[in-house]
Amino acid sequence: MLPAPGKETRGTVNGFGSRPARLCTLAVFALAGLIFWLSSDVSGGNNIRTDDSLLQMSDLIRERARDNAALEAATAELRAEVDALAREDAPADEEGDGRLEALEAQAGLTDLTGPGLTVTLTDAPPDATALVPGVPDPSPNDLVIHQQDLQAVVNALWAGGADGVRVMDQRLISTSAVRCVGNSLILQGRLYSPPYTVTAVGDRDALRAALDASPGLASYRQYVTAYGLGWDVAEHRSVTLPGWSGSTALGQAEPVAPTRTRQ
Repeated sequence: MLPAPGKETRGTVNGFGSRPARLCTLAVFALAGLIFWLSSDVSGGNNIRTDDSLLQMSDLIRERARDNAALEAATAELRAEVDALAREDAPADEEGDGRLEALEAQAGLTDLTGPGLTVTLTDAPPDATALVPGVPDPSPNDLVIHQQDLQAVVNALWAGGADGVRVMDQRLISTSAVRCVGNSLILQGRLYSPPYTVTAVGDRDALRAALDASPGLASYRQYVTAYGLGWDVAEHRSVTLPGWSGSTALGQAEPVAPTRTRQ
């Protein structure tokens, strides 16, 4: 019998709170009441929120994602022009060109072709029930793909020796971050909805073995069995991952200053 899945981000046990927790709850409500009173007093009874402020966060994210996609396309065109001009003006240096091409390949900036596989993750039906006797009925949180699920797939593929990884239609580079907001994936400024696909180029047997050995994916596959979440692994004799063409600039990271060690 399959044990009840134990992901911390999915179903939790509802119970009675302890006395300190209840006192804390009362304090929170009292503070909230004070804030509402102060807000009403400052605004003079008028609505201090504009229509724009009522915009749903998901709508705002989608709007920013469209803007980012347009900027990325423009960046790719400019980069291609700069690269072409650099090749025309630079003196012939076969050794230097070879090293540059090798570094670009390692950074994920050039196309990569080879054998590989694609992992597809899908939500369960919203009205899904437990498929295994003894497993509790799911909460809505149990039926959707979470950030940790996608991260577990990506990490397992890298651990399996992948030469390159693509999530949806974007190549991952050193600055890529897989983030989810609600049931949507945000990757390098673009917004995606399930089903989610992760494609890797590398030794197919090693990649599949790494997926099978991942503790995070073992937990996810419990939910596949229990509630019908989607899990599919397709192998490719040859698949091409386009190189990343967007910006590689770091906007949030700063180099760490060297520190002196005690003698």
